[in-house]
Amino acid sequence: MEPSDSFSLHAHPLEQFLGKPSEEFTRNDLIRYIRENGIRMVNFRYVAGDGKLKTLNFIIHSESYLEEILTSGERVDGSSLFGYIEAESSDLYVIPRYSTAFLNPFSEIPAVDILCSFYSSEGHPLDSAPEHILLKAHEYFRTQTGYTFKAMGELEYYVQGEKEEMYPAEDQKGYHLSTPFSNYESFRLEAMKLIAMCGGKIKYGHSEVGNFNTDAESFEQHEIEFLPVEVQKAADQLVVAKWVLRNLGDRHGINVSFAPKITVGKAGSGLHIHMLLEKDGQNIMIENGHLSDTARKMIAGVMDLAPALTAFGNTIPTSYLRLVPDQEAPTSVCWGDRNRSALIRVPLGWLHGTGMIREVNTQDRDTMPQVGTRQTVELRSPDGSADVYHLLAGLVIAVQHGLEMPDALERAEMYYVDVNIFNKENGARLKQLKRLPESCWDSAEALKEARALFEKDGIFPSRTIDNFIRTLQSYDDRGLSQRLMGHTDEIRNLVYRYLHHM
Repeated sequence: MEPSDSFSLHAHPLEQFLGKPSEEFTRNDLIRYIRENGIRMVNFRYVAGDGKLKTLNFIIHSESYLEEILTSGERVDGSSLFGYIEAESSDLYVIPRYSTAFLNPFSEIPAVDILCSFYSSEGHPLDSAPEHILLKAHEYFRTQTGYTFKAMGELEYYVQGEKEEMYPAEDQKGYHLSTPFSNYESFRLEAMKLIAMCGGKIKYGHSEVGNFNTDAESFEQHEIEFLPVEVQKAADQLVVAKWVLRNLGDRHGINVSFAPKITVGKAGSGLHIHMLLEKDGQNIMIENGHLSDTARKMIAGVMDLAPALTAFGNTIPTSYLRLVPDQEAPTSVCWGDRNRSALIRVPLGWLHGTGMIREVNTQDRDTMPQVGTRQTVELRSPDGSADVYHLLAGLVIAVQHGLEMPDALERAEMYYVDVNIFNKENGARLKQLKRLPESCWDSAEALKEARALFEKDGIFPSRTIDNFIRTLQSYDDRGLSQRLMGHTDEIRNLVYRYLHHM
């Protein structure tokens, strides 16, 4: 079957073949694609209690078997996937979500992979499954506010490979370098192509600030940024993108890490999250050419819960080696316009419509269509250790909290900064601001204080919050940054212990 003209440019093979967006995939669509494209395997994938992607493989030996697994899903051992499920009553179902299906770009056996949701033995959604917590949060948010929550991530990572002698990049000067000075641009381009094939809606990719050499190796930092999509899809595409990058690194014999810190004194890797609200398909972040009151209220809610959100977004001890001054990573609870020293940055949002493009391309002045704002707000604290589904669910709750706070606009004003708070002359302003946690232990304490808001309306089960607190406290890392100062070998050992944590 030839793809329809409207889908001929789609990178997603299933969308192109079926001539429809993934959100509209049906069971019969997948059966037809599998039958007509020689697919021999289906892989179920799902994120369990540890935040990592799991896999269940099926060899397709008949169409009736394919129909069965796509209709009924399969059962799995919940006690091995979630620490709180007891062995004597451990069976769970994994049920495929057709809209997430993609052609596996790595499998030697032609395969279609599908993300799944967990269901209990009674046939109900598993209340504590990460994907269901996020779904609950967004559905309740829409019901209460009438808004759709969209998000996208900036996925930063380091590539570790052989030292480049001919075109060495200047230390910590890697931002937007081109080949040959960016040694792994071709790797990034290949990854972007594969992520798009798997359904990721990519905005762009580029090399990042971080690069440095040791005697034998090079470390080069890159970023792939996504387009805003509904919050559940935003989580799905980040999980799949990390899976693609690691598999591609394995194929090329190079190490890819999303660790928040590779070494002290060099740029760390964040997982910045951009957020926006829509109503009736329209971005409502801007009003009369300025940040809307709704956007300011959502910022106030995130500010209020920011310390507790680190429990989901900064989950390992090395997370707090990144959240230090003068590294373009936040340390205090504040926000500002285009301000990279703040916890939330309000980036440029194309408020001038098509005026700029008309000036640059005068030959097209009269035919250029008008465009709307693309305004978002960006949370800069999370890193690659983030438990993505729980983090985004927490952000949805924080935004709703802000919309419901009677003094949200006053609080937003209180948190606003228009200076670089890391500069010494702004020390007085810095002292007025609440600090982010400085360790996993502190993060757990912040989550304890705020847990009622996350558990409200049955979004986060209490056992999920208990598990985060217990895990964070188990690191016993109070004062770790101070204790490690100057101890290079201990820092290196700690970094490598958590190099592939998430």
